[in-house]
Amino acid sequence: MSTKLKPGVQTGADYIALVEACKTGGYALPAVNVVNTQSINAVLEAASKAKSDIIIQLSGGGAQFYAGKGIKDSEKAKVLGAVSAAEHVHRVAEAYGVCAVLHTDHANRALIPWVDALIDAGEERFKATGKPLFSSHMLDLSEESLEDNLAECERLLKRLAPIGMSLEIELGVTGGEEDGVGKDLDEIDNDKLYTQPDEVLTAYRRLAPLGHFSVAAAFGNVHGVYKPGNVKLRPEILKASQEAVSAAEKTGNDHPLHFVFHGGSGSEKAKITEAVGYGVFKMNIDTDTQFAFSEQVGKYVEENAKAFKYQIDPETDEPYKKKYDPRAWLRKGEEGIVDRLLVACDDLGSTGKSLAG
Repeated sequence: MSTKLKPGVQTGADYIALVEACKTGGYALPAVNVVNTQSINAVLEAASKAKSDIIIQLSGGGAQFYAGKGIKDSEKAKVLGAVSAAEHVHRVAEAYGVCAVLHTDHANRALIPWVDALIDAGEERFKATGKPLFSSHMLDLSEESLEDNLAECERLLKRLAPIGMSLEIELGVTGGEEDGVGKDLDEIDNDKLYTQPDEVLTAYRRLAPLGHFSVAAAFGNVHGVYKPGNVKLRPEILKASQEAVSAAEKTGNDHPLHFVFHGGSGSEKAKITEAVGYGVFKMNIDTDTQFAFSEQVGKYVEENAKAFKYQIDPETDEPYKKKYDPRAWLRKGEEGIVDRLLVACDDLGSTGKSLAG
């Protein structure tokens, strides 16, 4: 009998059940970076239409934008925005009839205070409701030494596990930049673009006893969209890491690791499918959904150019209020995101597989 979960935000044992269902079912979930209510609502609408569960995530910059650029204290804005966005998802996700995961993306050393503040908020919410604010947080210290990376991961996971949260870590460097975190391809040593199985084994031994965690492993993936041939994905690295951990730790499970695919925008479908087969349960998508939103808004503006210059047509006296109403063109952007995510759900095999019941 298949697992059924209550629609809405998933945390704790329900989150783990969702992750395991992805792995055993051979599919992965789109993880979409959001910056406002329009992008959140579009992501949930797409999940509902696809009958797929979904992952909603915020970067530090996205959280700051959600709170508003008018807040001069950017660090305060990052916290307020993330908390506000998470509460919005908690309030509306159930109505869309799917399971949603709430996550924060790419926190480097400078953003650790932001994550700690969100864990504080999660602990408060857990005490009041029995459920934390987010499902998981990410710590990206991949440019630091393995020891420094894992020591900080251990510290955070010790805080997250007691309130039913997971930690996503990064081993190896995903090329490109994600909202101010990362480096261009030509600034990264080639060997760092590919995670080493022995690093993954070390991480497993240190973190598995503490709580649930996932690994954003680098196998040539890159944030953003690059010319064909510039990105050489090697999903077999994920397979090698699974085999190394399974053999060394005698897990009795061919895929003991939970992998995350960063830099999914623009990737070949065959490589996506191969990566999912090696234990990827989540693929980040940001660049493609940004473009999908902007493309449709741009088309609308081109088709209604006068409405964005005049309130009333200077020749016909026609009022343009209904055309320049933000709800009209923002909706076009939402529809662009929905259409793009329906494709992503198909590519990842998650269409029709929601556990919501």
